[in-house]
Amino acid sequence: MKRHLISAADLSRDEALLILDTAEELARVSERSIKKLPTLRGRTVVNLFFEDSTRTRISFEAAAKRLSADVINFSAKGSSVSKGESLKDTALTLEAMGADAVVIRHSASGAPHRLATWVHGSVVNAGDGTHEHPTQALLDAFSMRRRLGALDGRKITIVGDVLHSRVARSNVLLLHTLGAEVTLVAPPTLLPVSVDTWPCAVSYDLDAVLPKSDAVMMLRVQKERMNAAYFPSEREYSRRYGLDRDRFAKMPDDAIVMHPGPMNRGMEIAAEVADSPRSTIVEQVANGVTIRMAVLYLLLGGDTA
Repeated sequence: MKRHLISAADLSRDEALLILDTAEELARVSERSIKKLPTLRGRTVVNLFFEDSTRTRISFEAAAKRLSADVINFSAKGSSVSKGESLKDTALTLEAMGADAVVIRHSASGAPHRLATWVHGSVVNAGDGTHEHPTQALLDAFSMRRRLGALDGRKITIVGDVLHSRVARSNVLLLHTLGAEVTLVAPPTLLPVSVDTWPCAVSYDLDAVLPKSDAVMMLRVQKERMNAAYFPSEREYSRRYGLDRDRFAKMPDDAIVMHPGPMNRGMEIAAEVADSPRSTIVEQVANGVTIRMAVLYLLLGGDTA
């Protein structure tokens, strides 16, 4: 593997499959009563989070600790990080501490790429602005593969606020690499201008796409990133793009429902759909630890372990 994981596009098909296969092996460790491995003993992993996060930060922390790494949680909330220099000063501090890996979440797209030019350790992108979130795409692919088998030729539908979703972009890139056929479904106002350059199809009609989908991933409507009216009302959005019981019934019997979380229950997804046996939402959280263990293991210890 390369030294950093900044974009899902950084991964070749073989590298992506290596991560998924390694995670499958490490999943067995998570099922044991003692969940620790000595692989990264003596290594230091820094969680550098400039944005709020629960699932991602805790899951990276759990992953590093299960591999016996030392973990430093650096919460930068309230810091002046909008200027590149302040991020550089933070990077130099981490370098002085001897960080072997820095896991960064930042509101500015491109921040992990900048950080990678300043530190000698590995940089893992845990979400940058509206750009990418590669480990989320990996855990989503891992969750799909466990339920559906190989992803070659599978039809994956991603629905909702694509414009503000780093998860959507990373999933489109990774799933295309793994041979899946991805369709984005969203109002025209919630699609990026550059979407026609993405390796996927686009539809505005959710009802037409659902019967052909092997997996449907609902995206959270990111109201906190919206400074304009992207749709008439929440009720109208839910009526046209929400996954309710009636739409759920149109999906094939073995199709699965996904959501990267946190959910707006009742808006983009009905509670009964989110809690159904065909939903992988809780599995995705558990699989996040396993995938992040695999990424850290391969970046920091895979060659020597």
